[in-house]
Amino acid sequence: MNERIGTIISINSSPNCDEFYFVIEKDVGRGEFVEVETKKGKIIARITDIVKANPYLENAEIVKNLGENLFNQFPINEWEYLVAKCIPLSLISNGIQERVIFPPSPGDSVYKVDKEFLSKFLGFDENGLNIGKLLFYDLNVKLNITKTFQKHLAILATSGAGKSFLANVLIEELLSKEYSPSIFVIDPHGEYKVFSEDNEFSTKVEVFTKEKISIDTNQLSSFHFSQFLPQLTFVQRRELDKIISSLKQDSKRFDLKQLIEEIKNSSIKDKTKDALLSWLLSLVQFNLFKDFESPSLQSVLEPRKAIILDLSDVINLKEKQIIVSYFLKRIFDLRRLKKIPPTIIFVEEAHQFAPEGKEKEEAISKGIIETIAREGRKFGVSLVLISQRPIKLSTTALSQCNTFVLLRIVNPYDIKHVSESCEGMTKDISNSLPGLNVGEAFITGEAVNYPVLFKVRKKKVKESSLGINLENAVKEFLEEKRKIKEDLEAFK
Repeated sequence: MNERIGTIISINSSPNCDEFYFVIEKDVGRGEFVEVETKKGKIIARITDIVKANPYLENAEIVKNLGENLFNQFPINEWEYLVAKCIPLSLISNGIQERVIFPPSPGDSVYKVDKEFLSKFLGFDENGLNIGKLLFYDLNVKLNITKTFQKHLAILATSGAGKSFLANVLIEELLSKEYSPSIFVIDPHGEYKVFSEDNEFSTKVEVFTKEKISIDTNQLSSFHFSQFLPQLTFVQRRELDKIISSLKQDSKRFDLKQLIEEIKNSSIKDKTKDALLSWLLSLVQFNLFKDFESPSLQSVLEPRKAIILDLSDVINLKEKQIIVSYFLKRIFDLRRLKKIPPTIIFVEEAHQFAPEGKEKEEAISKGIIETIAREGRKFGVSLVLISQRPIKLSTTALSQCNTFVLLRIVNPYDIKHVSESCEGMTKDISNSLPGLNVGEAFITGEAVNYPVLFKVRKKKVKESSLGINLENAVKEFLEEKRKIKEDLEAFK
C-alpha cells in the first residue's frame, strides 16, 4: 500500500464527483497526484489548492475583541491544520480507466500515487522525449513524438520564463532519436546557433545567416509576389504572371533584377508597368531574390537534422516575414509531394509572423502559418509556436495546437486568451501560471492524458550569449576594450 497522507472530510457540499477535500497528515504540494480506494475502484485525483484552517480563528469578531490574549487563553497553534482541495481525474476499475460517476466517502483514506503507475496513467512514453522531472516525483516526463508534435505544439510564457530553453531541450531530444523528423527553426534572435558549436550536435545542425539566405525567384508565381506585396492589383498580377511564364518557357534561370528588366522591356501599358515596377523594386533592397534557393530544402532537410534560419541580422520585419512565408510555403508544398521527410517547424516570436488583427501588409507570413496549422498534420508538417504574447498571436493558428506547454504567464489578458484557446486549461492551472518559477511548466493536451506540472531538465548545449546577465555583459565589454587597447599600444 502506498503512503497514507490524509483523510477525506465533508465540507462545502463535498465530497462529490467534481471535487473533494482532505485533511493533510504528510507533506504534499499543489499539483501533486493522490489516490483514494473506494467500493467502485481507485480514484486518481490532483491537488488543486491547499489552505490552512484553525477553528479558533474562524470568528472575526472574537479575534478582534481578544487580540493577542486569544493566544494566551487557547491552544491555538495545536489546532492549526492543512486542507487540500482535489479534482478527481479518473476511476480505475479492473485496470480500466473510467469517468468518476460516484464520489469517495468522508473518512476515506488518501494515499500518494506510485510513480510507475503514474507514468502509465499520464501517458508517458518510456522511449519518448525526456524534457524534465514531474514535480514532487523522481519521475522523468517522457513525451511521445507523434502525440506531442503531429497536431502542433504551443510553448507560451512571459519573457525570461524559459520557453526558448525548453525548445532547446526538445530539439536536443529530437536530434538524439533514431527516427526523428527533420527540424526547421525560425530564429529571430540567434538563440539556437549554439547547436552548431556543440560537439554532440554540430554535425546534425546547419545554421544559415542573412548572407546565406536566398529565395529562388524561379519558384515564384504572381500569387507568391502578391503574398509579399498585397497591394498588387489583379491587372498587375495578370501581367506579372505572363512575364514569369514567358521566362520559364525559355528555360532560363532568372533572379528578381532580371525579372524587372524583362518587365521594363515588355509591352505592358505604362501605367500598369510603372506601378508593377515600383512594387517589385521595393523588394530589391532586401537582396533576397536570386536565381537559386538557400538553404536548398530538398538537399538539407533530413531526418535527425536541424536547419536554423538565424535572422538576428535581419532588422526589417517585412523582410523577416517574406523569408518565413517563402520557406514555410516551400516546406509545405514539398512535403505534400513527399520530396522531403516529415518536418517540425519551430517558430520563435510566433506573434511576429502570425499576428492577430493585422492587415495583410503587416502579416505576410500569417497565411501559410495558419494553413499549416489547419492542414499540416495530414502531410507530416508540424508547428511549434513559441510566443511571449499569446494575445497577439493568431487565434486560428493557436487554436489548432493540440498540445500546450505553459510556463510563467503574468499578463491577465494573455492568460484569458490562452484559456479560451486551450481546451485542457482548467481554472486551477490558469490561477497557478503567474506563480510558476523559471523552468516550471504545465503541459496539457494531446501529449499527455492529464495536465502535468514539471520542471524542465538542464540542457546539454551551452547557454546562448543572449542569456548572459548585465553584469557579465559589462565585464565582457570591458575585457574586449582592454584587449583592443593593449593591441594598439603594442604597435606603438
